[in-house]
Amino acid sequence: MSEQEILNDKLASLRSEHRDLDDVIARLVERAPYDQLQLQRMKKRKLMLKDQILVLESRLLPDIIA
Repeated sequence: MSEQEILNDKLASLRSEHRDLDDVIARLVERAPYDQLQLQRMKKRKLMLKDQILVLESRLLPDIIA
């Protein structure tokens, strides 16, 4: 398996986890009494995932000299 395939698999995994976390956060907020600390942790994890996704995407895109 090439490095690019490994990065694509990791990227797909991170995107899936990000989407899942987004759904969980939305459902948590819909319920009236929710744990604020849990919500903050989920949002922080979601931001970390987004940063990792951006790093992987930048590694996969070739450098283009304009």
